[in-house]
Formats: sequence, C-alpha cells, structure tokens
Amino acid sequence: MRVTDPRAMRAVAHPLRLDLLDLLARIGPATAATCARHLGTSQASCSFHLRQLAKYGFVAEAPSSTDQRERPWKIVDVEQQWSPGTPAAAEFERVYIEREAVRMLEWIEGRKHAPEEWRKAGFTSTVTAPMTAEELDELGEAFRKLMEPYADRIAGRAPAPEGARFVRILTNASPLPSTGDTEKDGPEKDGPEKDGPEKDGPEKDAGTE
Repeated sequence: MRVTDPRAMRAVAHPLRLDLLDLLARIGPATAATCARHLGTSQASCSFHLRQLAKYGFVAEAPSSTDQRERPWKIVDVEQQWSPGTPAAAEFERVYIEREAVRMLEWIEGRKHAPEEWRKAGFTSTVTAPMTAEELDELGEAFRKLMEPYADRIAGRAPAPEGARFVRILTNASPLPSTGDTEKDGPEKDGPEKDGPEKDGPEKDAGTE
C-alpha cells in the first residue's frame, strides 16, 4: 500500500494508530476491546482511532463472529510506503522514528529478562561510508529483498518456523551534510568508520537468569 494523500499521512501520524496497525498485523483481525486489552488503553479510544484508520483505508471491517455485536477490524496491507518530501510525510516520519526509538530503549532496559539466545541474537549496527545516490538506492533495494521472506510470514504467504517470535527491524539511511572536502578528495585512507554490529549478549556482571 503506497500512501500519497497528505491527509492519510497526517491521520496515521499518531502513536496509538501506529500501535493499532502493528497489533492487527501481528494478531490478525481483532475488536476494539481486544486491541484495548493488548495495548493497555480504553476500548472507546481504540474504537475511535480504528474508525479513523478505516476512513483512510488502512483498516477495514473483518467478517464478524457469531456475536453480531462485535466489530472486528483487519489491516488492509501489512506493508505501507509513503511519498517523502512533503510536510505531512515529514511529520509522519518524525512520529514513526520517535516511536521506534522508544521500542529500542525498551529492549535495552528489558533485555536482561530475555532468554540468553535472544540476548545474543539482538544487535545494533552502524556504518558511515562514502557512497553515491545510485549505490544507496541499490542498497535499499537489497535490504528490501533480504527481508522479503520474513515479511511473507506476517502477510500469511509463508509459515513461521517453530520458536519464532516477532522481531522489530528498522533500517534507515541518512545522507550526512556534504563537507566539500570529502567530495573533492575522496574518503580518508583509514576507510569507512564502523561502529557495529554491537551484540546484545549478557553483561559480564549479570548473574544467571
């Protein structure tokens, strides 16, 4: 689903609405009451925000169960893309990135309680390197292709293996301000600066779980 309408981007630029979309993608069709229990908020609030998401085509009513009083909602598309470069897109990206930062900090705070295999598997990785716009575009496409088999699982196109859990993977490439000297003289001889990957294994002073 490609979002181009500025009104739709403004509508989805809300933390609870993003939480609702993420929840429906993970658990499937759900009522406002079910969403409220998962997200720790009120049913009335979830109901209102689900209707707003439906207004702009992000969610739709799902077939109801035997209880006709229930109104389950389903996500229309688990993959959303938006057109950058507009004020509405900038606002959406700001809310989105702030929300993702909170999630990463929550993992840092709570990973000591996670099983050891997940503490070791989680990672943070950063690299700063000179590249052309064409190379950056190719890198983004390579990342998308790398993630396709895993995205197929949440879209219902492929089964998830036993022992799988949901993992949040955020990719971002931010061109840095031009220095002039780098463009003229090329990269320094020491090569690209690398800060990762930093593995999230247990700290040395941590006791046994």
